[in-house]
Amino acid sequence: MAQMAKSEEVLFAREQEVDDYTEQLPEISTEKYLIFSSDGLMYGIKAEQVNDIITDYTITYLPKVPNYVRGVINLRGQIIPVVDIRLRLGKPEQDSLCGIVVNVDGNMVGILVDMVEQMVDVPLDSILPVPTSNGQAMVSGMCTLPDGNTMLELDCELLLHD
Repeated sequence: MAQMAKSEEVLFAREQEVDDYTEQLPEISTEKYLIFSSDGLMYGIKAEQVNDIITDYTITYLPKVPNYVRGVINLRGQIIPVVDIRLRLGKPEQDSLCGIVVNVDGNMVGILVDMVEQMVDVPLDSILPVPTSNGQAMVSGMCTLPDGNTMLELDCELLLHD
């Protein structure tokens, strides 16, 4: 019995050491990102900007708009412009399988993507700035995801600006 009491004391002391250690660890600030793929690259959008993920939609063509604006959709009575992310980034057109509706400065915008992948918590200090160039004009940062892939942070405010 005395032997058991001694081992319980040792176990309690070790648990207390672990608790003390975890209390000393700095809290890591994270933000949720919706990860999607387009043309073989992984992009992320802050989850707070995402309104809907849509797979069944009919796009109405609009004349005299930039080629990357595929048209508009009617989503529960709201007319939303739809941007093909491939065309917007200067990549070849391909049939997109799903869309993401995002809130950009109070306006809803649909983004056609190849595939929605997952929702991930990303440590804010892991997002690094990217060198500015024409090809990366809509990417505001990048980081390595837990699965080893690189995520490019899409700057949604620039989707509709030339």
